[in-house]
Amino acid sequence: MELNADFSDRVVIHSDTLDWQASPMPGVDRRMLDRIGGEVARATSIVRYAPGSQFSAHTHTGGEEFIVLDGVFQDEHGDFPEGTYVRNPPTSKHTPGSAPGCTIFVKLWQFDLDDRTQFRKSMDQELGASTNGIASALLHEDQGERVTYHRLDPAARLEITDDGGIEILVIAGEVTDGNDDLRKGSWLRVPEGQRVLAVAGAQGAKVWVKSGHLPFAKPPAI
Repeated sequence: MELNADFSDRVVIHSDTLDWQASPMPGVDRRMLDRIGGEVARATSIVRYAPGSQFSAHTHTGGEEFIVLDGVFQDEHGDFPEGTYVRNPPTSKHTPGSAPGCTIFVKLWQFDLDDRTQFRKSMDQELGASTNGIASALLHEDQGERVTYHRLDPAARLEITDDGGIEILVIAGEVTDGNDDLRKGSWLRVPEGQRVLAVAGAQGAKVWVKSGHLPFAKPPAI
């Protein structure tokens, strides 16, 4: 399967307009944003766990990173409430589920295969002092990518000029970039060589950003 697999395209998706699609596990559904591959895939998705649902134990051969958008994600490593950013590197194992239910934004098979750094962070707790109406946190950085989180006051302007492509997920509020109005749940992917100027709406915004990674995008090594 290929979905938004041309990384030279600019892509905007309002995830709340997509139908939920069933996963192989009952009670776990997803909205696919981009994908290369079948059930083993380089994938970016919104995934919803119904209360009491659970995936079977599995190993993340290509790594997994996710943000808890609402509810509480759970596995044998603990409880991960709304606002948690998690990186589970290649070779990591877990049995994910959610007793109360949750929704996550998840990216699979997008790690350096030699990466072994596993962590969880509360994104709001990582924020620094506000400058020009923007408080920012560096969540992760390596030679292939930079992952950040930003809280924007109303009308604040976040300019992203990083090389290597940019992805933005709007977690709360609204921003505009050029002619695109992005609301909660909107996902923007900008190809290498383009820039982003995100201007927050009247209620401000919270956005997650990944940059520098698109030149390294490739199908999973199965």
